[in-house]
Amino acid sequence: DTVSVAGDKDDNSSKEKPWETALRTTVVDMEVGEFRGHKVSVWDLLHSKYIPEENRKELLELYQAGELTLEQVKTVVSTIVTKAEAARAEQPANVGSPTA
Repeated sequence: DTVSVAGDKDDNSSKEKPWETALRTTVVDMEVGEFRGHKVSVWDLLHSKYIPEENRKELLELYQAGELTLEQVKTVVSTIVTKAEAARAEQPANVGSPTA
């Protein structure tokens, strides 16, 4: 009995919700920053340094509520990552310039 109870507990903790599985299995071909040349899951992009926690929570809530489709989440996340990386790429030029 003890083994089956422990087994049940493990099964429940390892089961992903369908929306989470969809985010983990949907990949985006990113061409910026650390993701350049890699296929990255929407889940990994959502949890990357490029997506602020507030944005991630909001996107996940909207997706779970059915207000955003998987395709929309994918588009939003890849756009945020692309823009954030572009902004980051511009910074060293400004930082390296002599101060007045």
